[in-house]
Amino acid sequence: MGGPPGPRAQARVRRARPALRGGRPSDGRRGVTTVHDTRLSGGRVFLHGSGLADVDLLIKDGLVSGIVSRDSDAEAREVVQLDGKLVLPGAIDPHVHLGKDIRVPKDPDDARLETASAAAGGITSMLVYLMSGEPYDTVVPGAQAVMEQDSYVDFGFHIVVGSDAHVHDIPAYIREFGISSFKFFMNFKGDEGKYLGLPGNDDGYMYDVLGTAADNGAMINPHPENIELVWKLKNRPIDESRGPLSAWNQSRPSFVEAEAVQRVAYMAQITGASVYAVHTSSQLALEAMQRQRRSYENLFVETCTQYLTLTTGADCGTYGKVNPPIRERADLESLWIGMADGSVDTVGSDHNARHRVNKEKDIWTASAGFPGTGGVLPLTLSEGLRRGVPLERLVDATSTRSAKLFGMYPQKGTIRVGSDADIAVVDLDSSYVINAATQHSGAEYTPWEGTEVPLSVVHTLVRGQFALRDGQLAQETTGRFLRRERSGAAALAAAEHEGEPS
Repeated sequence: MGGPPGPRAQARVRRARPALRGGRPSDGRRGVTTVHDTRLSGGRVFLHGSGLADVDLLIKDGLVSGIVSRDSDAEAREVVQLDGKLVLPGAIDPHVHLGKDIRVPKDPDDARLETASAAAGGITSMLVYLMSGEPYDTVVPGAQAVMEQDSYVDFGFHIVVGSDAHVHDIPAYIREFGISSFKFFMNFKGDEGKYLGLPGNDDGYMYDVLGTAADNGAMINPHPENIELVWKLKNRPIDESRGPLSAWNQSRPSFVEAEAVQRVAYMAQITGASVYAVHTSSQLALEAMQRQRRSYENLFVETCTQYLTLTTGADCGTYGKVNPPIRERADLESLWIGMADGSVDTVGSDHNARHRVNKEKDIWTASAGFPGTGGVLPLTLSEGLRRGVPLERLVDATSTRSAKLFGMYPQKGTIRVGSDADIAVVDLDSSYVINAATQHSGAEYTPWEGTEVPLSVVHTLVRGQFALRDGQLAQETTGRFLRRERSGAAALAAAEHEGEPS
């Protein structure tokens, strides 16, 4: 992962002056003595539009109630000294799969263990994919109950649509559950989706999905793979001498992903839909999206931590099998260029909690996917700072952009008065080593085993409550369900109305 960032990244971010209201630091209503719940004191706070500021944060009733100068006499029941540590908006993981079969969270540990991993890594909100062949009005309430009982972090859902009935019900899912983002698998042709109880689909189905989303202020998150090309290529010789991850990459080459991205992006323009290309893994796929963006703007790109930190030469073996595959070094470098210039909007994990016994096989029979939500912020931040990516861009990719795209802004994704007090406190002067035992996940492995990360998350606050304090998880979970009535272009329009550019 490289060495620690240069002196606390100060050369890459501007110092901000304390936010002022009426010529004085903002700490509540003038003339009224307010006793806040918590004061985070002595940190270097990231404020949008100005960078790092030597200010204190005040928290009351789960919200940021004040941003004040260090010498302010604002009162709080508890003062937490941060000693110069970095204070960031809580990270958001926009791409998570929960449940032992990755379809739906059902058991207490589906929520508790995996969200513990998230909170330990500075995640304060996550968006979880629900996958079912059944009507989702029979699925969402149970999944929500499991999460509300045992989640450390706030959470929302994406719905995977796989049938005509699902598409018909999109308006009802938005209205009844506040779920406004929907995934479909472009590779689920024939029996490819049978293992998830989903029927095969075609481009006509994709047209209906996109059009329905466009009509209802929703966004579509396609899994882009041309499975017909995969079928065609599967019998060609594959060189396995370069290791299992290289072999898996050869079996699903990057043009398989790029062709599908190109197709769905073009159809988004035809239908007026917002499209969010999940887990973009390759230079070709990113370039395909960039070409389509020249004529249509409502196209968005997610990558995942594995594609920014791992290549086919990684020594994690079948633990690193995932779809789309981990790619070559040139793909990783292209994605980092996209991170720096904003071509890549967000970073997620594609977290998958299947147990290690499903991975300890050969590359052809091992299951795809692995746990990773706890690494989204630490890995992206440390590697990005090492590469000289501005802190503003890293905060955007790990928090703010997801909040705006998925209808959570400004409740989430920013530090400002009135927003949820979702905070990640990061120590740039310490380090830790990733291992399965400290990742909390029930999967009991990590492809980053033994990786040293040159920073650490010290505190994670979710709506003002410590989910992680001094590196230790709280005893109680406090996660709440997030309703999101709009996503994509409709959500960005609402974010612009809140006074900051999208």
